Amino acid sequence: MELNTADKPRILVIDDDEQVRRVLLDLLQDLYNCREVSSAEAGLTVLAQESFDLVISDINMGGMSGLELVPHVHSLSPDSVVLMISGQSNIETAIEAMHAGVFDYIMKPFDIRHVEAAVERALKQSRLLVEKRRYKDELENLLQERTVQIDRLAHYDTLTSLPNRTLFEDRLTQAVALAQRANSRVAVLFIALDQLKKVNDTLGHLAGDQLMQQVAARLRGCVTESYTVARFGGDQFVLMLPGIERTKDAVDVIASIQEALNPSFKLDRQELFATASVGVSFFPDDGEETSSLVKNAGAALYRAKKSGGNEYRFYTADMHTKASKRFELETSLRRAIDNQEFLLHYQPRVAIDSLQIVGLEALVRWQHPQMGLVPPGDFIPLAEETGLILPIGEWVLREACRQNREWQDKGFARMRIGVNISARQFQQQHLSETVIRILEEAELGSEFLELELTESSIMSHPEATIDVLTKLQTKGVAISVDDFGTGFSSLSYLKRLPIDSLKVDQSFVRELATDPDDAALVMAIVSLGHTLRLRVVAEGVETQEQLRFLRLLRCDEIQGYLISRPLPVTGIEQLLALPMPLSPEAVHV
Repeated sequence: MELNTADKPRILVIDDDEQVRRVLLDLLQDLYNCREVSSAEAGLTVLAQESFDLVISDINMGGMSGLELVPHVHSLSPDSVVLMISGQSNIETAIEAMHAGVFDYIMKPFDIRHVEAAVERALKQSRLLVEKRRYKDELENLLQERTVQIDRLAHYDTLTSLPNRTLFEDRLTQAVALAQRANSRVAVLFIALDQLKKVNDTLGHLAGDQLMQQVAARLRGCVTESYTVARFGGDQFVLMLPGIERTKDAVDVIASIQEALNPSFKLDRQELFATASVGVSFFPDDGEETSSLVKNAGAALYRAKKSGGNEYRFYTADMHTKASKRFELETSLRRAIDNQEFLLHYQPRVAIDSLQIVGLEALVRWQHPQMGLVPPGDFIPLAEETGLILPIGEWVLREACRQNREWQDKGFARMRIGVNISARQFQQQHLSETVIRILEEAELGSEFLELELTESSIMSHPEATIDVLTKLQTKGVAISVDDFGTGFSSLSYLKRLPIDSLKVDQSFVRELATDPDDAALVMAIVSLGHTLRLRVVAEGVETQEQLRFLRLLRCDEIQGYLISRPLPVTGIEQLLALPMPLSPEAVHV
């Protein structure tokens, strides 16, 4: 059925050559509603009064050129598409036209087939622009109407004033429905702050809340109104990008988020820096339901955080498999304690001058009946997340004390065994009483036990920490600060803490001999420790160069693969039976 004139797409032809105008009109006017003018200035006058789907313009005309005309066309009629005509065949002119915002480029003399095809493509693009604009307006109206109807307390996060999970999922459902009709895509970005737990542990939850409020404000500032940024609780935010056309659009938004988080955050008198990890899923590629999109973005986020943080990852099908494996691992971990699947390996601590073994560190291992020896990095973080670190940690403490007593009964040299205490264990009430009870059960003197606590766990509640550590030290238990240099220690509290040694984190030792900054930092830690009358232990020592450098810095003890990797009971007994002092060349590394 032939369209009425009013229903036909409207085309404006602008060319100062009357013959060109006549050829184009003869070619197009049967199918389209066409109008022609002889100059760019006349075209702007017409465009100010009427709207057109397509503008076909010559490049070189008397007065304003076609390229100068293009931005005025887009300003007067955003949905109009511009085709440019030129007798110039050089690529530079075509590129210049595209940069100016021209959709397509037609060369003179005309090939009728090329003209017809270019016009058809241009009008299709015009329809897409109109539909996109209509879709965007419709989505904004729906979201605005929905927001007015809901109760704010039920649908907004009270801390950040952002939409909460309920409102976000409602908006995502609407966006997915619209995207289905418009055949477009929706991206879900799951965002988690990398430093919130450390801030809560060291500066307190009030500082953590302030950080989340500032992060929320920055996230709001780097997205457009058509996007939705919500808080899911804890350190998690979620961002919805409806109507995106390319994967790169999501990457550009992530870059904007990272840039927004770059400046430091000021929390009362404390200044700190924060980064975020991001997981991304797409509709319809990664799921067609709201729950699937959020779950899959969360799986991608987990992978980004496992990569070290400040990363983004797109969802892939194998992540579902890995998530299922993680669930199975958690189930197995819950059974491992009752099934007695844990065992301890021990790594020596050596006096740096004499190379005498002066202590051991107990390190837990999991002997899974099907998977074999599970690396600590695979199950310790999971144990921390699930709270299973509490029974596992108590088992480690009990077994290390029992084994130390057994070695003493066998006639081996008496020495301390270090046992790591997790942040969750340290926050438990009656920790000191539990430690003393386990020592008594093992009939082990308290002077042969050293508790290793991370810097962040000690500084989470410094006043309470002083009370707990004082009780333990009064009983004769030694206290060591593990991974020193990676937290937010306050020197005013550090000098008050009843501790015996500092363990320099291996990340500083690794480049000690080649990085002047790491060397200066280790030197400062050694000097600080000695000033406070503490022993200083360097972790992760693997080379003779590191050993020589640590001797120059007057570090007290070392621990690492240069002397020995963590060994099972039989391996440690063989090591303890070797003549002292140890020679790194004679020890299996």
